[in-house]
Amino acid sequence: MTVDSRSPHNDPRMPRPTRADERTTMTAFLRWHRLTFEVKCAGLSAAELARRSAGRSTLSLLGLIRHHAEGERFWFRQVMAAENPPPLFAGDGDVAFAVTGDPHLVAQAWQMWREEVAFAERFVATASDLDVVGDEPGAGPVSLRWVLLHMIEEYARHNGHADLLREHIDGRTGL
Repeated sequence: MTVDSRSPHNDPRMPRPTRADERTTMTAFLRWHRLTFEVKCAGLSAAELARRSAGRSTLSLLGLIRHHAEGERFWFRQVMAAENPPPLFAGDGDVAFAVTGDPHLVAQAWQMWREEVAFAERFVATASDLDVVGDEPGAGPVSLRWVLLHMIEEYARHNGHADLLREHIDGRTGL
């Protein structure tokens, strides 16, 4: 889904259920946070998405798109599905944040993120239950329940960063 955030009437997020089973509630909250992140990035140019927050920080919205793509890939493909995919962005440290305002790079980052989110959604939808266990390298067994809660936490934290980045870029707040 491509989000158009120029009008608050185009908000693609649905209300989160207030009385549903655990899987439905958790996936709705994660979907809401993913869409919130997409809304924060919508309508910006490649250069604006690559704009860094301040000083020596490498934090940018484009870096967050790439970071989320890597996170989705790690937790759902590697940890939960026991696949061994190569990193999306090779290099030392968190190279997801080493970005330029290249429109091709932006399109590639969104495509990778959407592919990883789609994989994650399929994995969760077909998992027998939330007690399915994956293996986090260096840490050991983790349940799908734990991974979903962690992803909600991860998006919520970075949505706060995205709020500040977006306000720094064009003054926009809200949504």
